[in-house]
Amino acid sequence: MARITVEDCLSRIGNANRFSLVHLGVARIKQHRKGQPYLAKGKNKETVMTLREIANGSVTFDNINTLGQPPVEEKEEDVTEVSEETAN
Repeated sequence: MARITVEDCLSRIGNANRFSLVHLGVARIKQHRKGQPYLAKGKNKETVMTLREIANGSVTFDNINTLGQPPVEEKEEDVTEVSEETAN
């Protein structure tokens, strides 16, 4: 099993600021506590699992806000049905 280091995570997020890494990790841990599944395989504690997600590129600053939300489904409206209702 490979060891996850802070340097692995910092190189993945492209930022040498450990404080930013902490913020990203805390945001993801909060999502896990609300029921979001892990995106990395393993049987470690939540902190290590979150670092694994960051190190493998599954969690970034760009996608952290969309990971905790359900997927958006677009609904198609039947234009003819709407126009018939407004005509009456």
